[in-house]
Amino acid sequence: MTDLINYDVFEKPEWRDFYQAASVPLTQASLKQIQAFNDRISLQDVQDVYIPLIHLLSLKIQDFDRWQDVKSDFLHKTPRHVPFIIGIAGSVAVGKSTTARLLEVLMNHFFPTQRVELVTTDGFLYATDDLKRRGILDRKGFPESYDMKSLIAFLNEVKAGVKDITVPVYSHKVYDIIPDQVQHITQPDILIVEGINTLQLPSTEQVYVSDFTDFSIYVDAKPELIEKWFLERFDALLKLALKDPDNYYYEYATGDHDDAIAAAKQTWASIDLPNLNEYILPTRNRADLIIHKGDHHIIDQILLRKY
Repeated sequence: MTDLINYDVFEKPEWRDFYQAASVPLTQASLKQIQAFNDRISLQDVQDVYIPLIHLLSLKIQDFDRWQDVKSDFLHKTPRHVPFIIGIAGSVAVGKSTTARLLEVLMNHFFPTQRVELVTTDGFLYATDDLKRRGILDRKGFPESYDMKSLIAFLNEVKAGVKDITVPVYSHKVYDIIPDQVQHITQPDILIVEGINTLQLPSTEQVYVSDFTDFSIYVDAKPELIEKWFLERFDALLKLALKDPDNYYYEYATGDHDDAIAAAKQTWASIDLPNLNEYILPTRNRADLIIHKGDHHIIDQILLRKY
């Protein structure tokens, strides 16, 4: 892949051997609570992939903090603590939510003096009524369906050290923004931002989400595998929605199963796959690190940018 020539590629055993001085502070039960719906991850993968990654991030954060002190000293200013922002991108159904949650839990354990918080860019999707009003409901997930101005303003406030910032909350159960519900972000030392658009270059803004991120991760897999996981997740969601009329998937769950799966396949082919090919996958080579997954969500390679 020519777009990845500026990465060092490591098979999982090689990556694992870079750092094994710490053990996984999780049980299989607690890991199950972290992983995203219908995703798969083992304690062995946490040990082999995420423990070295946490150590690498600790080195990066130390270097980042030192630079803030050096810059303040050069400017003869009192040092100001600047939050370190980690961006996590990738397709729908690829497992980026699991990566984000796992990093949050591991960082809270290994960096006990640091305040670590997590937000998803789903909270900056326009509400369904707004998407309908704009005539872009069928473009949900594409760049124009996000309130990028508000997302950029939020990241600006985080970097500026604003004490209490509110973020809209998105529910995958109702497939919409929840009115009058917000997430409070309170001066984090480390902020993890997860979403399909964290590496994108929106045409509507002069600055980008990636302008604020200090380390970025792209969770990668072949499109045909992601489609398989997308359909498996959809089928599993139908079972959960069967007795819940308020669930977005209830109508699909109580109708003909074959029709529901056909609708999911159409959604993938007409929305999610074009979005992946046109707007998400082209951002992969902007990431600092790529986590590549093969069959059964098993991580097989880690790619680290050379510069």
